[in-house]
Amino acid sequence: MSESPRPRLAVVLANLGTPDAPTPGAVRRYLREFLADTRVIEVPRPVWWVILNLFILPFRPKRVAAAYASIWQDGESPMRTILAGQSAKLEQTLAAAYPEFDIEVVPGMSYGNPALGAALGRLTQSGVERIVVLPMFPQYSATSSGATYDALCRWLLRQRNLPAVTILKDYYRHPRYIGALAATVREHRALHGGADKLLFSFHGIPQAYQDKGDPYPDRCRATAAAVAAELQLEEGSWACTFQSRFGLQAWVQPYTDVTLEQWAASGVGSVQVLCPAFSADCLETLEEIAEENRERFLHGGGKDYQYIAALNTRDDHIALLQALVGPHLDAHRHA
Repeated sequence: MSESPRPRLAVVLANLGTPDAPTPGAVRRYLREFLADTRVIEVPRPVWWVILNLFILPFRPKRVAAAYASIWQDGESPMRTILAGQSAKLEQTLAAAYPEFDIEVVPGMSYGNPALGAALGRLTQSGVERIVVLPMFPQYSATSSGATYDALCRWLLRQRNLPAVTILKDYYRHPRYIGALAATVREHRALHGGADKLLFSFHGIPQAYQDKGDPYPDRCRATAAAVAAELQLEEGSWACTFQSRFGLQAWVQPYTDVTLEQWAASGVGSVQVLCPAFSADCLETLEEIAEENRERFLHGGGKDYQYIAALNTRDDHIALLQALVGPHLDAHRHA
């Protein structure tokens, strides 16, 4: 008598996206998709169409492509490489923890490739009927996690035979997340020594978005405070700031670049920067933080500036991901 096949489950690790290549054409295609999303830009569509197509897409892609080219590694985007590595390691870990299931873990992007919808379609076509979607954004924002929800819903609307789908919101205060971030700081300081200041730099959003109810800035501040407490940092030795602002409107403050300039001018000699909102190193960490803001701090009079890498494929990060999706897999053990 043949054994019953193991139930097939899947986990999708979803990140924001990245261009297919560090070229103006590829960056233009990516920016067109990304900046056309009303989750990202809430300017009235007719006005934004003019701005996007006449003032941004004709000029910005060349500059952004050069920035991407400076971080491209082995012919690939670091974010895409890291997301694939995270998926492979989590799949291996889950296979050992859940031998009664046939579990597949795949990467997906809200914009660009591998597209979230394509990943979901491939899974269901192969017979997977239960899927857990994990947005790789520790702090929920409508501009990031919300876009993942939208991409999932757009795909679901086109399906006739719907799979069982669970999507996680965020994990900004999960003990394993806070512990992993603290461990990166401890390990970095064990190798390189301490610094006058530790800066928690998060991707920013327009202030108007928070005013309308986006909880992201408060979640960022909670993460930073939790890591500072875990590290037993003294008051005044760390700060929480926001980077990557775009356009002329006010964004959530304090700003990362302005804070670094103020610190340098006031005599702060050394800074270490951690970017907890990024589950994988990407343009905003490897170029904007590790390079552009380093030059800003040193040019302003600072002496030593160090970027602490994202969690990427660290073992404690993979253990966190398992802890996040595990309860949803456990629910199927007796289903």
